[in-house]
Amino acid sequence: MSILIDEKMRVVIQGITGREGMARAKLMKDYGTNVVAGVTPGRKGEVVHGILVYDTVEEANEKEGPLDVSVIFIPAALVKEAVLEAMDSGIKLLVIVPDRVPLYDVLEIAKNAKEKDVRFVGPNTLGLISPGKAVLGMIGGRAESARDWFKPGVVGVTSRSGGITSAISYYLGRAGIGQSTIIHVGGDAVVGTPHPDVVQMFEKDEETKAVVMFGEIGSTQEERVADLIEKGEFTKPLIAFIGGAAAKSGTRFSHAGAIIEGGRGTHEGKVKRLKEVGAYVVDDFNEIPKVTMDVLKKLK
Repeated sequence: MSILIDEKMRVVIQGITGREGMARAKLMKDYGTNVVAGVTPGRKGEVVHGILVYDTVEEANEKEGPLDVSVIFIPAALVKEAVLEAMDSGIKLLVIVPDRVPLYDVLEIAKNAKEKDVRFVGPNTLGLISPGKAVLGMIGGRAESARDWFKPGVVGVTSRSGGITSAISYYLGRAGIGQSTIIHVGGDAVVGTPHPDVVQMFEKDEETKAVVMFGEIGSTQEERVADLIEKGEFTKPLIAFIGGAAAKSGTRFSHAGAIIEGGRGTHEGKVKRLKEVGAYVVDDFNEIPKVTMDVLKKLK
């Protein structure tokens, strides 16, 4: 098993004829993702890496559906319109790759998603991958790299940093630790699937035996994960690393979502809270594979 994505789910790419869309369509298709359609208004009938392009998501769904997932490579100012179109067509999982999507637009997307029982990942995300099954977005860059770097296994990975998402998973793989699903939740202040949602999905996934989480200063995602552990709603071992140890109040840490305000979201506070509930919090990024291996050995 895995969470959110597998090799059977039918995927459409909105913005497939753009430079980024074309490049990532090749990654997804070559990796084995079941990409069945692309959408770019006014480009109907074109073919991108063997994927037929339609003018609208509704038309793509009629011809190639039912569609399960849309991966969106649309300029930020047009993302809301594209997302609402996908929701109206009945798609239940959206991966919003672009950054700089206006906050008001993200809030409206979130409101509509809640009303229509739709999940979205991002914005400002590299996407996600279930190794050996499928990739959504741009994790790995090329299919060959994704196959080499990420190996199937029993550890879920959730991260607020795109680069760290790949780095954690790469080093876990080199240590002989495979991954069930790897997800970059997104770096913006408001994201559709934050850490607490991800760990709850991993809790229900029989394949996942432990979770590695990369957190950052800003927001309360990591504290809310600790709350879930305390309440018994997440029971699997959690290995956590929190970036931004040297940051002061008001500091931005590369992402819109990483800003400390009024003492909330501090490195110290996150580490303290996670340790209180029994998470394995590492101080050195390089310790992640060893600590994870030790945890897995205890489970046998």
